[in-house]
Amino acid sequence: PESVLSRCELVLLEDGTVVRLDDDIREEMNNEIFKLSSNALRCIGLAFNPSLSSLPGDLSLLSDYDGSEDHPGHAVLKTPGIEVEVESNLIFVGVAGMRDPPRAQVRGAIQECRTAGVRVIVITGDNQGTAEAICTQIGLFEKDDDLSSLSFVGHEFAAMSRKKQIKYLLDAKESGSGMVFSRAEPKFKQNIVNMLKGDELNEITAMTGDGVNDAPALAAADIGIAMGISGTEVAQEASDMVLADDNFATIVNAIEEGRAIYNNMKAFIRYMISSNVGEVVSIFITAFLGLPDGLISVQLLWVNLVTDGPPATALGFNPPDNDIMDKPPRSSTEALISRWTFIRYIVVGLYVGVATVGIFVMWYSPTVFGLEGTDFLGVEFGGDGHPLLTYAQLSGYKQCGEPGWNVEGGFTDTTSFKYETAAADSYVEGVGCDYFDGANGRKKASTLSLSVLVTIEMLNALNALSEDNSLLVMRPWINPYLIAAMFVSFALHFMILHVDWMAELFSIVPLDYNEWLLVLLWSFPVILIDEVLKAWGRRMNAQELAARLKQD
Repeated sequence: PESVLSRCELVLLEDGTVVRLDDDIREEMNNEIFKLSSNALRCIGLAFNPSLSSLPGDLSLLSDYDGSEDHPGHAVLKTPGIEVEVESNLIFVGVAGMRDPPRAQVRGAIQECRTAGVRVIVITGDNQGTAEAICTQIGLFEKDDDLSSLSFVGHEFAAMSRKKQIKYLLDAKESGSGMVFSRAEPKFKQNIVNMLKGDELNEITAMTGDGVNDAPALAAADIGIAMGISGTEVAQEASDMVLADDNFATIVNAIEEGRAIYNNMKAFIRYMISSNVGEVVSIFITAFLGLPDGLISVQLLWVNLVTDGPPATALGFNPPDNDIMDKPPRSSTEALISRWTFIRYIVVGLYVGVATVGIFVMWYSPTVFGLEGTDFLGVEFGGDGHPLLTYAQLSGYKQCGEPGWNVEGGFTDTTSFKYETAAADSYVEGVGCDYFDGANGRKKASTLSLSVLVTIEMLNALNALSEDNSLLVMRPWINPYLIAAMFVSFALHFMILHVDWMAELFSIVPLDYNEWLLVLLWSFPVILIDEVLKAWGRRMNAQELAARLKQD
């Protein structure tokens, strides 16, 4: 309206008279415009040119122009310089104030942006007073805020030096405050986006808009977001995303969804790497200590291809963390696997390997763990007739058959040993050195080792529900797909244990209740270990955030 007012020489009064528009009336009208704008009304100045019919030539056709393309005056509008003729000596009629209230969800979305470390900058063609009032309504500013360094008219900001412009933008960034630019032109919007992306500020920018004049800024932004309902085709073509509902709150939801997708991708990687590291560690420990192989190739293939698959897939359906929008944005240069993340992979993977080998060793040599060999959790080691060995005998199994080695640990001239068993379906009588070399002699130990590996990986899938939040906060049942996937994986494991031909194929035997308790005893610590690592990670994140705030 102030632009219309500046082109007027006369003003129409309430009684129908026309008088000259002097300075007092101009000041009164500007005050009225400011008052309306401060109430968040979009103002339109109204004026007319009574002398159009007396303009020379075809310009007189505009006197009754109704805006239709069929009107003879329509073509006249293309005449160069016509705006100078038409928009001179106007008679000011008044100001119309229109209210376009923001959606109810916007204020909450602005608050979510603030807690998530996302700054909101409003760039609008509205009057400065209108823009400030609307920004106050939506919670970008508070009523008592000093807006002298946060609110600028576009042409005034553009007239500043670049150094000063960067200073204002940088000060607002460091304080975490929003900004508003009013009466902005298309080029100005594009320049603001480019400054935010520049080396001085290094921001990731998302620009929203709906009009043709927004297209340059939408194209320049890292993420251009156009309106799907009110947006022009030009704006939509220039954008990377189109909002189907034209709702600012949807952008905030998209930020949350994007963070959740990224976290789920990391959860999948964390689960698969830590589990596979565990398998590699178990094989490495076995080879390094000279122990018999606890897991054979077909068992490892089954775990990797079948048992791990359902939980890994289900992790893609993890809901967002409870505090996902309370964390600052990650840097665009942040590595997918940080140093701390890598350490967690190794620690968890080491335990997986140790537990898998540990229960295998316990079956043969319970004395290694300070046990007498019988009645631990109801498991009688050696109660089924299999010989209990010392650790030296177990780790020296490759010398079986050489002169001077026997199962009792004494040195004799025996070249092999045999044992009798009460469990004929589990052990073959008279296997000799096949007690170590073949699958028949170690079916039970191998079954325990495989069961620990499967159980640990199921529990490790629960650990992957959240990178930092405890299972006491992110309860397992928040992802029902993961619970179902774990059920499927356990069902597949029980199938190969109890279907005779499959058990024979995988060289395993069924376990009784007490042996399953032993499996759980070795498996459950992976939960406790990851809980400690999560707690330490939360502490480091809190210290990092506190240091950043102190620096700001």
